[in-house]
Parts: sequence; structure tokens; C-alpha cells
Amino acid sequence: MAVINREEWDPILRDVEWDISYVDRDMIYPEWLSGGGEVPEADWDRWREDYHTTFRDYATSQAEKETAAYAVMEAMRRSSVYDDLTEGWKSATKMHFGGVSSLEYLAALGELRMARFGLSGSWRNMAVFGVLDEIRHTQLTLALAHTFIHLDPQYDWAQKAYHTDNWVTIAMRCLLDRMISSADAVEVAVQLPFTLESGFTNLQFVALSADALRAGDIGFSNMVGSIQTDEARHAQQGGPTLEILLEHDPVRAERLIHKMFWLAARAFAALTGPVMDYYSPLESRTHCYREFIEEWVVGQYKRSLADYGIGTPWYWDDFMQGLDTWHHGMHLGFWLLRPTVWWNSPAGVSDDERDWLREKYPDWQNLFGAKWDLMAGNLQRGVTAAGGLTTLPWLCSNCHLPNLCPTRGYDGRRLVRDWSLRHNGRTHHFCSRACRQYWWDDRDTLNLNTLTDRLLFGEIQPPDLPGVLAYMGLDAQSMGSDATGESWIAEYGRTGAGVA
Repeated sequence: MAVINREEWDPILRDVEWDISYVDRDMIYPEWLSGGGEVPEADWDRWREDYHTTFRDYATSQAEKETAAYAVMEAMRRSSVYDDLTEGWKSATKMHFGGVSSLEYLAALGELRMARFGLSGSWRNMAVFGVLDEIRHTQLTLALAHTFIHLDPQYDWAQKAYHTDNWVTIAMRCLLDRMISSADAVEVAVQLPFTLESGFTNLQFVALSADALRAGDIGFSNMVGSIQTDEARHAQQGGPTLEILLEHDPVRAERLIHKMFWLAARAFAALTGPVMDYYSPLESRTHCYREFIEEWVVGQYKRSLADYGIGTPWYWDDFMQGLDTWHHGMHLGFWLLRPTVWWNSPAGVSDDERDWLREKYPDWQNLFGAKWDLMAGNLQRGVTAAGGLTTLPWLCSNCHLPNLCPTRGYDGRRLVRDWSLRHNGRTHHFCSRACRQYWWDDRDTLNLNTLTDRLLFGEIQPPDLPGVLAYMGLDAQSMGSDATGESWIAEYGRTGAGVA
């Protein structure tokens, strides 16, 4: 039998399609799962990805990456590298494991939806590789976290987090429900591969990998770097889908992209921002969170939108202003609410660290430094109530994160504003006008109460902080504390940074 060249058989292998004769096409590709909308059926035949692979090539390359990744894990397990990591960086890995492990598995479900209900043979073929990628990412992340469970039970939250009603995972589940679980195949492709993976995962898996390496965490750096090599391939599903959708329904395409970008930006401000600007050792930082976002997200995202003829979102100014405030507010909230999370939050405000923060964020002292000054001063004087909260803050009904989005008023000051609205006899609270608008647009499909709502509605008993902690699945071994045992308080302000 003659051997034909790859360029001859590859299109046949990738684009397996057939004529449907026994049943209606709508039975195999129902609209509510496929999401073709106004796009004519024949137009999906033009779906083409840039990166082509075969299963044989895929399996070979993945085996090589697996061998390398698990070899590094084993070396880490046998070494004392973990003991040399700072407590802040250990907390960064705990936050990542709990926030990302099950997210990878949910991404596999999104890939499965595209692999079954994608409207092109080439698309479905690519999604199959995406499924395998995301399962690998889940297993790799859980395996590395498992390495440290005997050292610290908080690492168990790598698997446990999404099976609890912790306020952080409620926020992440709400994001993933809208991105994956309740989305059709077209929506998944635009929201997951294009918006999230092409835009934000570079931040988590490339920039954070570099931070990990400089912090001395070779295992974590190797793991996220290995994962990113897969993301670059299956993220290609977004572009071809978006191109076809834009030709026939540009309004729908733009709305999907702009909404998911906003929700992803809010989530990464909580998941990645505190790690880069507070948890990473000061000597290992090369860029601040804002600089990473501007380099890895803003520039690339705006170029991608321009390539497709899409303008920047209507909320762009609010997003750019938020780069100076959102993650600082989230970090302050994580520290004040540290018993409610599964990692030990470092304050990250030593004299040298404050100098660095003021250099990177000129308004930091006025907006956040003064609050740390006041808390530290009170704690130094023995006012222990200043070091934590005894109740829950208002959480946004859309992104489910604390209402910590200072906006610039007419007089130039930045104040946290409650963007609320009343619907069906109930007042809903939002962190921003964008969250309020997107909640209103999706109000008929959203029914997830925030943790604060659940407390007020009597779902959490007893209705106090111990009751909330038990409701979220936190016990004495897993609930967070100050990463340094509050030793920073005694040193705070010794070099002349005024303490209120």
C-alpha cells in the first residue's frame, strides 16, 4: 500500500463529517447546546484552526512533558526546597491549587461540549485534544498539591475547595457556570479559549511561572509552564469560531467577549493580583500586577479585538482604573477575613514592601497604606479587634466578590460605591456599574445567592462567624491565619512610615 504525504491525509483525518439522513440535524446538534444561532449551517464548514496535530504526535509530546513534570515533582519531594520557601509564597501555591485544580476539570467539561456539539468536524477534533489537555492539567495540579499534604493540611483544599460553599469558590463557580456549564458550544469557544485562555491564562501560567522560579519554587514553575504549552494549542478554538460568528451576529459576539472579559478580570484580580504584589518575595518581583496585566492582557487583548474589528468595551476606563485598586482591596479583605480562606495571608507591608508599592502605585498610600497604618497602630496598642472582621462584607450579586472597587468622584477622590438596583421586590448590590449591567442582562438565568445573602436569609446557622466558618467547611486545621504569625506588626513603621 502506497504511503501518502501528511498534507494529503491530514485534512481527511481532522475534518471527519458526514451527511445526516436518519434523523433531523437539530436532534444531533440542538440549538441550546450547539448555539449556531444566525450562522448558516454551511458556513461552519469553513472552520479552520492554525495548529494541526495527530493523536500519535499528541501522545508522544504529552508523554515527554509528563515524564519531565513528574520527575521534577519527585525531586522536589526528596529535597528541602519546600522548607526554604517563604510562608507568603506557600500561601500563593495553596490559593492557586484550590482555585485552579477543579477549574481545569470544569474546563474539560467545556471541551467535551465542543467535542460533541461543535458545528465543524475540525472543531470537534481539536476539542478532543482539549479534553485530554484539561484532564492532564487537573491531574498534574492535584498531584503536586498532594506532595505537600503531609506537611500542611491546607493543601487538601486543592481537591476540596469546589466541593464547599466557601465564598471564594462560590465566586469562581459563578464565573465557570456562566462561562461553561450554562453555555452552548459557540459561547464556550468565545468565552473560554478566546477570552480566558488567550487573554488571561498567560498571566497565571507564564508570568506566575516566572515569579515561582525566582521565588525558588521549581516544582510549581515547571507545572504551570507545562500546562501553558497545552493552552496555546487548544486556545485556537476561539478565533475560528469568533470569525464565523462575527460575520452573522456581531452583536452577540461582542457581548460574549466583553462580558466574559470583565468577569475574568474581576476573578484574576482576586486570584493573581495579591500573589504578585504581596505574596511573592520582594526580591523576586520584577513587575507589579498592573504591569503584568498591561503587558500580557491589555496589549494583547486590544490587538486581538482590533484584528477582528471589535472596539474596546464600554467599561474600559473602569477596568483600567481598577488595575490600581481592585487587587489591593482584595488583598486587604483576604487578610482581614483570613479565617474564611484556606491559606495563610501575609500582610506584605513591611517598610521595604511599602516603598515598592508606593513606587508602583502612586495612590497606594492614600487609598490603602493609610488603612494598614491605622490597623498596625491599633494592633501595636493592643486593640486586637482591629486585626479582623466579625461579620461579612457586602458581596457583589454578579461576580460574588467583595464590593471593593473605588471609583473616582467629581472631586477627584476615590470612594467605594454601592451600585444597587431593586428587582422583584429585592435589592441587589454590585461592586461596579459593569457588574450591575451584566447581572441585569442575565437576570433570568442567575439564581445564585452570595454568601452574605445566605447569612441574611437564615440559611447559615448559627448566624455568626463560627457558623459561617462551619458552613464553608473550614476547621481549625484548614482556616487561614497570618502567614508570619503577625510578627510584622512589631516591626511596622520603624523606619519612619507614619503609623496612625
